[in-house]
Amino acid sequence: MTKVFVIDDSLTVRNGFRTLIEKIDDIELIGEAANPVDAFEVFKKVGLPDLFILDIEMPKMDGLTFLKQINRQRPTPVIICSTLVGSGSHTLIDALRLVASEIIEKPKHNVDKMFIDYKEELIAKIRAVTHANIHFNNTIRTHKKVKKVKHNYLPSQKIIAIGSSTGGIQVIEEIISQLTPYHVAILIVQHIPKGFSASLAKRLNGISKHSVVKEASNGETISNNTVYIAPGGLHMEVVKSGIHYSIRLKEFPKVNSHRPSVNVLFNSVCKTYKSNATGFVLTGMGDDGATGLKMMKETGAKTYVQNEKTATVFGMPKVAFNMGGALKALSIYEIVQTINQESKL
Repeated sequence: MTKVFVIDDSLTVRNGFRTLIEKIDDIELIGEAANPVDAFEVFKKVGLPDLFILDIEMPKMDGLTFLKQINRQRPTPVIICSTLVGSGSHTLIDALRLVASEIIEKPKHNVDKMFIDYKEELIAKIRAVTHANIHFNNTIRTHKKVKKVKHNYLPSQKIIAIGSSTGGIQVIEEIISQLTPYHVAILIVQHIPKGFSASLAKRLNGISKHSVVKEASNGETISNNTVYIAPGGLHMEVVKSGIHYSIRLKEFPKVNSHRPSVNVLFNSVCKTYKSNATGFVLTGMGDDGATGLKMMKETGAKTYVQNEKTATVFGMPKVAFNMGGALKALSIYEIVQTINQESKL
């Protein structure tokens, strides 16, 4: 039986999740509280749950502060349910960096209607997150903005392709902050809701000294010294345009339950860059990227996954590795070193 605890200052929300969870046979609501400080008192009686459903803006202690504390004590899967995760919100990026597994945007009005209109979606998210084995990596630094060094941005004839999900923002920040000058193009699919990829790209661009980090645009030429973030809600592919390569964005159905999907990017890389590509599957739940990474390996690309010790969730990397899609499982430090070695112009 999976144990769930709800922390939200809205009685309507707490009642809504209680009614919802009562209808799920293998999930039990063991407690609820209006804020994290009160929740710690309840934990003394019922223990810690397998999953938190957590608001952000609450009295006594906010949700992100609580998330930092619980990560230090015992990393636990968390679903953020908040009005503060609207399109473009930096709060959502912070929550994802603190390894929130799922996001629910809570409406500002008619909250009870959410539990009627999105009942099946809410249940699906709860079920998916209960299987996550969370490991919070406290060794990854928080990076500050740096002064950018400008380089030439010529069409890239080689590529680094990266796929990640839960916990991936931490690793991507580490990679971006340590990129060396004069590197090939890097394309990243991070599972992120629609409307947030531009904020993520802007944040990453601020900590990148030698690269331009941007949200990918349809039809643009892929250039060296540039990192492209797939837009939330759109698949990102690579296509060949004459002697150069460009980005194509599509809104076709989800692949492996995601849009953007890592497999969509990797499959297109197989058809274009082939052996001139290097692929990485980082931390995340599920299996997105596994078949695409194996195809990349079969077309001559070098392929790697993040190892279990440093992955927040060893789901996507494990499936890809067990499928035979990776040459090796690497630590975060080794990933950074390998990217800098393989991306030299």
